[in-house]
Amino acid sequence: MEAYSKFAQVYDLFMDNIDYEGWAEYVTARLKEYGIADGLVLELGCGTGTMTGLLADRGYDMIGVDNSEEMLAEAMEKRVESGQDILYLLQDMQEFELYGTVRAVVSVCDSLNYITEREDLLQVFRLVNNYLDPEGIFLFDMNTIHKYRDLMGDTTIAENREEGSFIWDNSFDEEESLNYYELAVFLPREDGLYEKCEEVHCQKAYPQEEIESLIKEAGMDLLAVYDAYTMEPAAEDSERLFFVAREKGKNK
Repeated sequence: MEAYSKFAQVYDLFMDNIDYEGWAEYVTARLKEYGIADGLVLELGCGTGTMTGLLADRGYDMIGVDNSEEMLAEAMEKRVESGQDILYLLQDMQEFELYGTVRAVVSVCDSLNYITEREDLLQVFRLVNNYLDPEGIFLFDMNTIHKYRDLMGDTTIAENREEGSFIWDNSFDEEESLNYYELAVFLPREDGLYEKCEEVHCQKAYPQEEIESLIKEAGMDLLAVYDAYTMEPAAEDSERLFFVAREKGKNK
């Protein structure tokens, strides 16, 4: 699983089209729907900590896990500025370890699509199940095959701003259901020139049925699947799905 490096410096800048506030409201509403209004919540693939901070604002004791040192450095800067008490852990989500269980686990912004092998995704789900309180809730989103194949496949996105520029080439391998992002980031230097950094990222498109099956195989109950960040059911033209699962009760 590729970790963001130089791109971490401009990640928030180029992701400012995401309605994180709206997403945080939605996640909070789903948590409260299942009786979780406070307590320990883990965010997997927390990146620069935007969502982690927003959930901390809403009264949750947050833990953030990510495998990119550079992304966590940005997250920790935000933590200093906000004065929030958030625990950040540099760990791969396929091997994450906590000291105890949490009331909920959250993963947004298609972080789980970076897990490109079925067995590895199952391992993540099993770990989530292991670290959830009895009947704890797991909330996560994932991009759909439709989004990768029909909307993003073989497209190029480019943005040029004062703080930096990027070119983002997408290609979708339909046979393997893998989407490749080739990122070229241009960051301004003090001498007026630009430094070019290149990264390649890969995400896997899983059919909805397979994700549902893995949730059950990991020992959790599937409670709902939505067209992400709405209350509408998942549809064929959904670009992102939002899953709600629950630990079955360790004491049962």
